[in-house]
Order: sequence, then structure tokens, then C-alpha cells
Amino acid sequence: MPGIDECLLEAMRLPGARGASLVDWTSGLALGTVGDSPGGDPETMAAEAAELARLAAEHRAFAPEGDDGDLDEAGGRAGQEPPVEDLIISNRDSYHVLRFVTTTFDSSVFLHLWLARADGNLALARIRLGEMAGRLVLG
Repeated sequence: MPGIDECLLEAMRLPGARGASLVDWTSGLALGTVGDSPGGDPETMAAEAAELARLAAEHRAFAPEGDDGDLDEAGGRAGQEPPVEDLIISNRDSYHVLRFVTTTFDSSVFLHLWLARADGNLALARIRLGEMAGRLVLG
């Protein structure tokens, strides 16, 4: 089972990968980064991506139909996985794929892949990130 560094390096082998990171969405801190970051600053990118992830994870509008799990006092889902699997943001020249990682503690991390639109395969990236998230060992 791969750790953070191995997982991020595997993500960088995807066609069109420009950068990858593992981010804690509750704190906005990058737990690991590899490659380039949008805007050139991996910490700023992590904090900004964490805001989007937090919105998707904490609001009922994005939960699966019939999900009635309660949020805890920190806005988390108390031992449950986030209600969304991933977020995809597209712009004129790239994609950003944020894949939530289910963990044994609080499931508050996600993989962020920055993918060049001209060279990348969004469907493949989404599938592979899901596989990586399932194998990732934290701690």
C-alpha cells in the first residue's frame, strides 16, 4: 500500500499531469505536493482548494439522495466518508480533480490533481485517483 509520496508520484504519471497534492480540507494545509502548482504557490493552492472541498463535504446539497447523516460540531461527518467522491473544475486550459480520501480517522483529506486539458484524459484521471485514494496509507 502506497504512502503519500508514492501516491503523488503515481498521480504524476497520468497523461497531462502538471501537479498533484494531498490536502487536509479542514486546515487547508498540503500534506504533500509534487510537480507544479497553479499560481506557483502550493500552500495557497492547497488553502483555496480546501475551501471548495469543505463546501462540497459539509453541505447537504451535494449529499447522495437519502443521506441523513448528521454533521458533528466541527462540520465533519463523525467517522463517515464525505458525501461526495470528487470535484472536477475545468477552465480553458486545465482540469482540477479533487478526490476525497476515506480514512479510519476523520476522512478530511483529498487528492488534488492539476491536469493539462490538451494532454490529459479526465475520465482516466478520475478512475485512477479513485484507485489511489483506496490504496493510500496515511500515518
